[in-house]
Amino acid sequence: MIHTVLATLLHVIVPLSIPVIAGALLARFRGLDTKPLLTLYLYVLSPAIIFDTLMNAHISSGDVFSTIGFSLLNLVLMWGLAKAGGRLLKLDAPEAAGLTLISTLTNSANYGLPLVLLAFGQLGLDKASLYVITQMIIVNTVGVYFAARSQFSVKSAIRSVFALPAIYAAAVAFFLRMTHLQLPAEITQGISMVADAYSPVVLTVLGAQMVKVGRPDAATAKRSAVWAGIAVRLAAAPVAAYTALTVLGITGTLFSVLFILASMPVAVNAVVLAERFDAAPGLVSRCIMWTTLASFVVLPVLLVLV
Repeated sequence: MIHTVLATLLHVIVPLSIPVIAGALLARFRGLDTKPLLTLYLYVLSPAIIFDTLMNAHISSGDVFSTIGFSLLNLVLMWGLAKAGGRLLKLDAPEAAGLTLISTLTNSANYGLPLVLLAFGQLGLDKASLYVITQMIIVNTVGVYFAARSQFSVKSAIRSVFALPAIYAAAVAFFLRMTHLQLPAEITQGISMVADAYSPVVLTVLGAQMVKVGRPDAATAKRSAVWAGIAVRLAAAPVAAYTALTVLGITGTLFSVLFILASMPVAVNAVVLAERFDAAPGLVSRCIMWTTLASFVVLPVLLVLV
């Protein structure tokens, strides 16, 4: 068991950690500005990898419905855990909202996709692309609702979803697949080249964000809330994911991919929502940092188990 975990750590986590460490060092010593890279990620790399993956993916309608069903059921389970934890710890409204963001939003895109590609190959990436699209929609609808129920607007939530280029890339890919149309080879080759740059760039950005994610008010976050957030994301999330997958009867590669993606650390964009709607951003940023660091040990164990 220990040997297998160490082998997974060596073959999967170590390659991923190199661009993460590079990004952290650049941010720490060279003041790397991640805003241009985030723009590149959001408007170029993310649509490219989603389009390229979906165009070539070996996925079925069953995979689509299973992924959507799992995403919704797992969301309900994690929301319930956050709700119970907030009441048990008697958290105030902002802290309870922060705990909900920590529990429900995972770093499935800029950490999860490269991890799945290394661990499960192209077939795993095919399955993961469906989950990532679903999570993009959840973050910009349900995530906004969790962060600011009193300020939630269905109209603005829908607008934010359709502001994401990856949504359009996915729609075009599904349209081309359904109609059996093909883009010129030169265009698809160019898109594939862009998609190949996804993993190193987004992992470098992740490393830089880890250095910058700490906030002045992070140290004042209630300790019990921090521990609750870490426990829910690292311990309860895998249990909830396993339960949802078992209930839905999902098996094989799709089971493994969804289980790992649902067990990822807290999404970095959770702190963006927390800052925007005053949902305890200090609490959220601390949990992002600690769950991401802990994931380099926890995820190899989970990969061995699945």
